Amino acid sequence: MGDKAQTHPGAAGRAQAADHPQSVRNVVLVGHSGSGKTTLVEALALTAGAVNRAGRVEDGGTVSDYDEIEHRQQRSVQLSLVPVEWDGIKVNLLDTPGYADFVGELRAGLRAADAALFVVSASDGVDGSTRMVWEECAAVGMPRAIVVTHLEAARADFEEMTRICAEAFGADDPDAVLPLYLPLHGPQAPDGHAPVTGLIGLLSQKLFDYSTGERKESEPGEDQLPLIEEARNRLIEGIISESEDETLMDRYLGGEPVDVRTLIDDLERAVARGVFFPVLAAAPATEGSRQGLGTVELLELITRGFPTPLEHETVRVTTIDGRPRELKPCDPDAPLVAEVVKTSSDPYVGRLSLIRVFSGTLRADQTVHVSGHGLADRGHEDHDVDERIGALSTPFGKQQRPVSHVIAGDLACVAKLSRAETGDTLSAKDDPLLMEPWQMPDPLLPLAIQAHSKPDEDKLSQGLARLVAEDPTMRLEQNQDTHQVVLWCLGEAHADVALERLRSRYGVQVDVVPHRASLRETFATKAAGRGRHVKQSGGHGQFAICEIEVEPLPGGSGIEFVDKVVGGSVPRQFIPSVEKGVRAQAAKGVAAGYPLIDVRVTLLDGKAHSVDSSDAAFQTAGALALREAASDARIHLLEPVAEVSVLVGDDFVGAVMSDLSGRRGRVLGTEQTPGGRTLIRAEVPEIEIGRYAIDLRSMTHGTARFSRRYARHEPMPQQVADRIRGEERKAS
Repeated sequence: MGDKAQTHPGAAGRAQAADHPQSVRNVVLVGHSGSGKTTLVEALALTAGAVNRAGRVEDGGTVSDYDEIEHRQQRSVQLSLVPVEWDGIKVNLLDTPGYADFVGELRAGLRAADAALFVVSASDGVDGSTRMVWEECAAVGMPRAIVVTHLEAARADFEEMTRICAEAFGADDPDAVLPLYLPLHGPQAPDGHAPVTGLIGLLSQKLFDYSTGERKESEPGEDQLPLIEEARNRLIEGIISESEDETLMDRYLGGEPVDVRTLIDDLERAVARGVFFPVLAAAPATEGSRQGLGTVELLELITRGFPTPLEHETVRVTTIDGRPRELKPCDPDAPLVAEVVKTSSDPYVGRLSLIRVFSGTLRADQTVHVSGHGLADRGHEDHDVDERIGALSTPFGKQQRPVSHVIAGDLACVAKLSRAETGDTLSAKDDPLLMEPWQMPDPLLPLAIQAHSKPDEDKLSQGLARLVAEDPTMRLEQNQDTHQVVLWCLGEAHADVALERLRSRYGVQVDVVPHRASLRETFATKAAGRGRHVKQSGGHGQFAICEIEVEPLPGGSGIEFVDKVVGGSVPRQFIPSVEKGVRAQAAKGVAAGYPLIDVRVTLLDGKAHSVDSSDAAFQTAGALALREAASDARIHLLEPVAEVSVLVGDDFVGAVMSDLSGRRGRVLGTEQTPGGRTLIRAEVPEIEIGRYAIDLRSMTHGTARFSRRYARHEPMPQQVADRIRGEERKAS
């Protein structure tokens, strides 16, 4: 790498459909928000000759972040595909959002890619969330490389940034994270900063000057070679240590010269195997330039060092009924298996599905089978339907370039798939298959919404259905207890984008209302009640009297009804009516309007009339008896309690445990986990963790994760119950 690069845009251009998996590279760009991923994608597109100037296509739009919402928010909020061609290779660049709220888009990008570029800013360093994604990639053996950006920033130091990357990403082997090039600095400016104007290849010992806006290769001066000797020797040793040739290290240490071509070949193999992680530098092109600094070297690395789709580990595939199915890896002639990695709406084209083909070949006008993905708990339907593939295209900014087919290993867009959603499998109509879904983060921030007006109410259901079809990290809940529509999101920014999409794409204006917890009531003490329903207003009257006793039961017992009537004071046919009335009143509540649970209601006595007693009368009497018992008893307000598990770095354990205690939480225990993290288990009232997804991220700088599940209902402290009742009186 570095001595055989194409140095002019004519070597590449705009990618169309690939003809063989060997000529495809799928690369996802990962990094924190503001690290420069989108700018880097645009710089690579410029160098590859796919745009007419930095970041622009023929219609004047950008190749990434072209969505109106992204313009308004001034950050990436969705996965974008930018295909370019370099040296005869189609490179699918997958630009992902860096903000934690859009980790679902990042996971989709990781699913579609075969290798990852970790973009780190020389001015910001490596954040905790980027380290966590690195660990995810390491767990599955995904090849990775690191790109240092923002070298133009004051006090930017490439060598120091390389050291930080080795510390952050090379915990097991720091010598596996090493630079391939060192930056060359131009004349020092008055502020003391010397801009980076070129690179020097550590293996090729060539100088690559970008100061004129176009890459020029030359031999370094005698005074420059000693500056790279130490870094070059360390790089050679790092490559040799990962070489599949076990004799190479002995020969090198014995003083035998190692051919540069051999080193480059070994480097490329080590990168493709995911055991060596080169560090490179890159910068966008300046005004009037044709190439950004380091972009040629980066395209070289991608096309020669990153693996082809043929080397991608086969995703687990089963038949619809769950039987395992073996497929030859990435074979264009094998049965079709493709996956929808992203769903979006285009104002002109309609629904667009970004798909990756893992096996077989997808063709326009083909009828395929769409298999659902088992996300019914998030508002997504399970389905097995046939759909016809309409137009196939490769995206480039707002443009869609038609293609006739997409082979295994490649990515493309399918227009107007009406039933397919993100995560669905597309397979042959006569051989339906299902891919194992990728892991989705759980949405843990509730957003309660209601239609702003009657016209919005009519469109709300359809708009929400489309929204969750596009984004499986959202969960739609119709809460039967609180009668609220709740959209569960990953964070505030995620929620803001959801509301904006409802308004701008689907024409639905909604109001955000306070999220209510599913509270309950129960009797704290034993109580008795008498229900008397006697009416005579001419004609058929109503007569029913019943006496009950109510006593509390342990949590989780529900409503227990016991008949202890003796002597037939309440006729047998009306005892179920009393129970029905009691249960109906319990569902409505007896004090604050919340469902009554965990009590035993015993029917002791009553009276009936031979003519005026009826089923309806005894239902009313049962309800009245329960209300009277409640008026003389102490009623507890019960709140839901969640079992919370927080995985947090050891440095933040104290702060997290203190915060949980401040939320009336009870810490149940802690457990050490690999990677310097601790798992904290606690029980916390759900009313206290409505915004915990936001607060935990802020407290731990985005490095902690948590999960929650309902545990039980338990009595709420009196002062909290009084506050809740007061808030509800004000709201009403």
